[in-house]
Amino acid sequence: MSELYSSKAVAFIIIYYLLISLYGIFITVSDKKRAVKGKRRISENRLMATGLLGASLPMFITMKIIRHKTKHMKFMIGLPLESVFHIFLLALVFILN
Repeated sequence: MSELYSSKAVAFIIIYYLLISLYGIFITVSDKKRAVKGKRRISENRLMATGLLGASLPMFITMKIIRHKTKHMKFMIGLPLESVFHIFLLALVFILN
């Protein structure tokens, strides 16, 4: 039974990270488009919170690709630190499981 629970937990974690990553990419690209058009922007707090929820690595890569917020140290240092936190968290979950 624990093997089944484990595979369900792993599936949940994968689906969660996939969905939060897609959302993070979406709001990053959306903020870039809004910036170019001079429209209302997505707040930096929302972007960072989304990264903290698990989208930090895809958001960081997206920002580098589309050249968005690359001069903001808050993102260029903060998002990689959030990624390290998530790697540590995942490792801890799988070690304790």
